[in-house]
Amino acid sequence: MLPTEYRLRRREDFATAVRRGRRAGRPLLVVHLRSGATDPHAPGESAPPSRAGFVVSKAVGGAVVRNLVKRRLRHLIRDRLPELPPGSLVVVRALPGAGDAEYAQLARDLDAALRRLLGGGAR
Repeated sequence: MLPTEYRLRRREDFATAVRRGRRAGRPLLVVHLRSGATDPHAPGESAPPSRAGFVVSKAVGGAVVRNLVKRRLRHLIRDRLPELPPGSLVVVRALPGAGDAEYAQLARDLDAALRRLLGGGAR
């Protein structure tokens, strides 16, 4: 489970990450990253935590499949949030193939996208 303080919940936060952040696409998902963005909702914190949100549409599958994909992505991103710059906003959008994908495939795509966004991979 991803604790509440690490989740994106507001529409404005999702929009900020998607519109002003960088994007890396993979076969199963697209990752949007807004590095080191300050949280306008946090009261005077010096280093706000990195936060993540997920977009899993009906194109991925029915409700059971969508919830499974969201749970897997939440678990995967929980271990990777400390590697991100403080105050980062991450939005992970699952593509239709994510519903049929194995956990390891999602992990590989997420790692590759984050590596690219953080400057460790080739375009």
